[in-house]
Amino acid sequence: MRKLLAIALFFATATIFAQGTVTGTVIDSEMDGPLPGANIMVVGTNNGTTTDFDGNFSIEVGKAKGAIEISFVGYETKKVQFSVANGGTQDLGQIVVSPDADALEEIVITSFSLAIDRKTPVAVSTIKAADIETKLGNQEFPEILKSTPGVYATKQGGGFGDAELRLRGFNSENIAVMINGVPVNDMENGRVYWSNWAGLSDVTRSMQVQRGLGASKVAVPSIGGTVNIVTKTTDAEEGGNIFATTGNDGYMKFGATVSTGVMENGIAATVSASKTTGDGFVDGTEFEGYSYFLNLSKDFGENHQLSFTAFGAPQRHGQRETSYQIETYRESERGIKFNGDWGYLNGEVKHVQDNFYHKPQMSLNHYWDISDRTQLSTALYASFGTGGGGGYEGDANLRSIDSPYRSGYLQPLDLDLVVDENVENGALGSKTILYNSRNDHNWYGALSTLSTEITEDIELLGGVDIRYYKGKHFQEVKDLLGGTYWLDEGSNENNPVNVARVGDKINYYNDGIVLWEGGFAQVEYSNNDLSAFVSLAASNTSYKRIDYFNYLDSSPEQETDFINFFGYSAKGGANYNIDDNHNVFANIGYFEKAPFFNAVFQNFQNDINDEAKNQKIFSAELGYGFRSTDFRANLNVYRTLWGDRTFTQSYFDRASGESYFANILGVDALHQGIEFDFSYRPFQNLTITGMASIGDWKWDSNVTDVFIYDDNQNVLNPDDPINLYLDKVPVGGSAQNTFALGLDYEALPGTRVRVDYNYYDQLYADFDPIGVGTDDGNYMPWQVPDYGVVDLGLTHNFKFGPFDATINGNINNLLDTEYVSVADDGSASNARTASVWYGFGRTYTVGMKIKF
Repeated sequence: MRKLLAIALFFATATIFAQGTVTGTVIDSEMDGPLPGANIMVVGTNNGTTTDFDGNFSIEVGKAKGAIEISFVGYETKKVQFSVANGGTQDLGQIVVSPDADALEEIVITSFSLAIDRKTPVAVSTIKAADIETKLGNQEFPEILKSTPGVYATKQGGGFGDAELRLRGFNSENIAVMINGVPVNDMENGRVYWSNWAGLSDVTRSMQVQRGLGASKVAVPSIGGTVNIVTKTTDAEEGGNIFATTGNDGYMKFGATVSTGVMENGIAATVSASKTTGDGFVDGTEFEGYSYFLNLSKDFGENHQLSFTAFGAPQRHGQRETSYQIETYRESERGIKFNGDWGYLNGEVKHVQDNFYHKPQMSLNHYWDISDRTQLSTALYASFGTGGGGGYEGDANLRSIDSPYRSGYLQPLDLDLVVDENVENGALGSKTILYNSRNDHNWYGALSTLSTEITEDIELLGGVDIRYYKGKHFQEVKDLLGGTYWLDEGSNENNPVNVARVGDKINYYNDGIVLWEGGFAQVEYSNNDLSAFVSLAASNTSYKRIDYFNYLDSSPEQETDFINFFGYSAKGGANYNIDDNHNVFANIGYFEKAPFFNAVFQNFQNDINDEAKNQKIFSAELGYGFRSTDFRANLNVYRTLWGDRTFTQSYFDRASGESYFANILGVDALHQGIEFDFSYRPFQNLTITGMASIGDWKWDSNVTDVFIYDDNQNVLNPDDPINLYLDKVPVGGSAQNTFALGLDYEALPGTRVRVDYNYYDQLYADFDPIGVGTDDGNYMPWQVPDYGVVDLGLTHNFKFGPFDATINGNINNLLDTEYVSVADDGSASNARTASVWYGFGRTYTVGMKIKF
């Protein structure tokens, strides 16, 4: 017994005196930069930690010699031996870990369609969670991509979540956005509403932009490119964080994330929630938003894994729907913050234009290792959207900047004056009301991909992509503004004299149903330095429209048959690694995709447009990459020819106060350009990044016989169709030339300073189709003045008691540069007649996060 006690005391004493500390920095071999969030474990113990934002770690060890194990999802696990003197510290220096090709292909590529550097032959940029966390601040989610080649991200009118992302000159309708492999573009019009995904920044693991054809394995690719967002799932370690951020104009955000890690029963769970509020930089854009995220996953044996994810971001915010001439902003005492789409009612803020929406998305993913050579990945998903945007209708002219219903020239609206008129009208009902334009929907889908290794060098992939979507579109009375009812005459054939009260439908009520059935097959070859692929895909898109107002319930015309459009794609590419430093790639493809819903039913009725055609896209790209220890660069050229583009244009005539709509078919466009980006680390504490993107984007055809419709769906020019002389006219809405330069410097241990400069050139105004039609080939939209913006950031990591903590600050537009970010062309195609939205002036955020 005494001997046993003596031995125990000996080992205990040895352990005590052998304690020490091991430190180091984990480096991602592909990105040649730090790898945040990597797991560090002392082999043979439960003692572990993770790397910080800069890839650094520090861990106490209970013995003089041993090994640590470094792991991260998608990367090869690496063991490193250590040896420390009693109570001493050993610095292991930089530890380089490499992506695990097998893990990436199985988990990331198959499931989420991400590209692998020096293997997948596409132009790609990847933004990691650490960059999103430190740089985003109170910017809109797409703005984290603004230093990416080919990207132009704006805040549009400036409301919370109203941002728009354009890629290589293509708008959001033609950029595929996928979250964990699930598409989120609207099935009817292709748009992405970023306010629906406001909470994603808190749980994003990586965000990848694939320009051009991309590597996404869906049944028809997008035109401009693909944005893949991958959230945190089973890689989340046990623990969590709480955070709070404040900023300009009353901005406040706070939230928390908790993860269990993989428990003994094989279940892993991650839960995240946040709340964001603020007054908005632009007047009348107050907002309140929430976000939630849940992931549950479990391994069933060695061959099966189930993962359930649910997330959403309910929000409501005021909007600036109307853009104004530059002179208006200069005359307003509020300057670039001026917004005419709001006012006061009973002494409280009232938004005439606003937005409210909640779009929860749920998905169940199953990963099955059928054999060593064959894997099956399946995702079942559902989404239920409810909400819409506000507006007004009636006698009162609330849109005009000199409206008599304003408290003064260029002042907020005095809606009490409208209430007085409605009350005075008495039994005759309201003369002016506020309404909501609703766009609810139910969406169900399934994506399944089977991959099998035919030989060691050749892999065959095949899959199906099935979707069902039903959109519900209607207007409803939101506020009678003191009146007793709203008389909606003539819009509803089933109720010609509609005495509508709050919540009742007015003006229109219809459903849009979209069916999508697709499949794809792809062969991939990879042997040493050469990788290549050939892919074929096909899809059938079916549209149906049901109109409950324009047709009697008894009419067979109330519901159309399904209108089918067959699309297909063929693409291929190859990458060759010349040596450890140099690689080249090329890809080429052709595909046809269905026109959007409103091109098939273009006049807001069930009259089918027999001339609606598939959009036809040809794209080709060449690229070169260089990789070394301290320098990496990418250079690529592209050419995309877009035929029979679905082109819709809405515009507002200030003189008449009416809105108009044109659906233009048969438009061609040519987008071509060159892109370059680099990252250079001259010494360990400094990283320099930069990019240049030079575009040449022009319309490539003229169009004849265009008809214009008003809000009541009447053709305004039945005997005088418009001819559009678009050939060689520059594509508007996105800066064709963009440049960026960034510095990231570790000034002190744990303290980093960031400076980013972005410059934009060759930005043309979006154009009015009537203006183009009357110029007979001499039309040139207004070119917006070029501009540059400087952003400054600081991150400081420190210990808060036993916890790791971070203070993060950002100042965007440090120099308070005044610039036009969005413009619609005016009658004279110059600065005087254009209507514009300015970009934000100087803004800031300061936040703190504590990890536990």
